[in-house]
Amino acid sequence: MIENEEAEMIILELEEKLAKTIAVLQEDYATIRAGKVNPHILDKIQCEAYGGMSQLRELGNFSVMEGNCLVVSLWDKSLLRAAEKAIKLANLGVNPTNDGKVIRLVFPPLTDERRRELDKQVRRMGEESKVAIRNCRREALDGYKKMKTNKEISEDEHALCEKEVEETVVKAMADLEKVIAAKEKEILTV
Repeated sequence: MIENEEAEMIILELEEKLAKTIAVLQEDYATIRAGKVNPHILDKIQCEAYGGMSQLRELGNFSVMEGNCLVVSLWDKSLLRAAEKAIKLANLGVNPTNDGKVIRLVFPPLTDERRRELDKQVRRMGEESKVAIRNCRREALDGYKKMKTNKEISEDEHALCEKEVEETVVKAMADLEKVIAAKEKEILTV
């Protein structure tokens, strides 16, 4: 256990950053369609509304019909054209149809080629998260190194701090690998 309060803060910040990194990856994965339609695929789409940009999810309701059709029902029907344009620009791989009341997005079944593309995207996003975790580890170790250089902690405390950082990072990497594996399995399952 680390006795130094400043050293303890570094490990707490590390744990918080690692948890945030994994949470961000999970949010990003929620926007990737894997077999079944998920309304979260529209979460990051911004739409021009009322003279500014707004999140599409703030302008209406989304619902899934028949497993492959996503229905976007806006509260203000005058925004349908702008929402349709924003969805087209998001390049989701489907063309929205606007009937004047709602926007429908009919998703075709994923082809093997598209599944492989999505798998590559998932792996790339996972690698970016691993890099972020390694950067967090480096920052924490640099903080401890600086404390040792300034004689704020002893050699033994420094070694203990490094060991705790490594244990924390190994646990976060294992959690991250589980998230990546689950999404890959979801994508590759027909």
